[in-house]
This record gives sequence, structure tokens and C-alpha cells, in this order.
Amino acid sequence: MSAPGTPRTPRTSPALRSARLRLDPYAPADEESFLGLFQQAEVARWMGDGLAPEAEDRALFGRIFSRVYAGGLFDVWAVRLRDAAAPGGHRYIGHAEVKPSGAVPGGHEIIYALDPAAWGRGLGSELAAALVAYGFGELGLAEVHATVAAPNSGSLAVLDRLGFRHVRDLAEEDGSTTRLLALGRERAARGGPAPGC
Repeated sequence: MSAPGTPRTPRTSPALRSARLRLDPYAPADEESFLGLFQQAEVARWMGDGLAPEAEDRALFGRIFSRVYAGGLFDVWAVRLRDAAAPGGHRYIGHAEVKPSGAVPGGHEIIYALDPAAWGRGLGSELAAALVAYGFGELGLAEVHATVAAPNSGSLAVLDRLGFRHVRDLAEEDGSTTRLLALGRERAARGGPAPGC
């Protein structure tokens, strides 16, 4: 980690692979796919402040390059599913990050979003597991966090299967509740939830 005031080295995130997924640093050519994902109400309702105007999502995509990658701030990936019919053998289906957590000082959290067409196939679990493995392995984290809207039962179930535990509820300004979850390295090494969890 850089000392305070030390400029960060520009970098992109390393490519990651799982059984069916490929996580690559974003390329400018991914802009329309990114917009297609984040402009879906079913996806946007669980991300940040919800559905944003297209211009804001375009600006967000631009900041991946101008701020995140240029400043070496944290890891962000385009998520692609193996598909023999797609150009290059993979098609864009989602977005993923491992970044410093605003809810846990000094902590890191995983963030992911998948196209609804990819839901229900175990891809969320596969993606979250790859992000957790990266956090523990490459980043050397002792604990990985996630913040999930309380009504997002799909993501809560995915993270529960991976062994994440509920730490506390966070009250949001709009009156909603976000669940703060954590998974420690030791618990992950044991293979997920303890009996009775």
C-alpha cells in the first residue's frame, strides 16, 4: 500500500479465471455492454443509489479508466461467460470489484452484478468465490466484506453459501437497510458456514 501522499502507480486489474467465467480489466469497447447492464432496473436496484440516467453511467464507466485504473485505486473487471458462439469465445454478462470498504475502515469488500439472463445458474456463486479467492490470495486480506441490501435475497443466499456471516445492519439515509457481511480467511479455509449457521 502506498504511503499517504505518495502517487499510486497506474495499473489495471489482473485477469482472473474460474470454471465458466473470465474476469478481464475493462476495455473502452465494453462501454455499451456496461451501460446495457447498469441500465437494467433489475440490476440497478441493487447497485449504489439505483437506476441512474444513462449519462451518469457513461461517466461512471469513464471513471474506471480516468480514476480507478489511472490511480491504481482498486480492482474492477468485466465479467464474461464462456460462450463458443460469442466473439473471442466469451460474452459480457457482468461487473465485479474488490475495493476498500466504506463500511469497514481498512477493510475491503466485493461487489458484483450479473445480467438477469445469467441468474439462477450458479454464476453468482462462482463469481463471488473467485473474488473472495483473489482477496485472500492476491491481496492477502484476512477478511473480505460485502454490503448487500436487506431485500436482496439472491445475493444474501450466495454469500451465505460461501460462509459469510452477518456483522451488523447499516441504516441508509433513505430508510432502507444494508447488511454488512464478512468472511474471514480461517472460516473460508474450513469450507464455508459452520454447522448450524
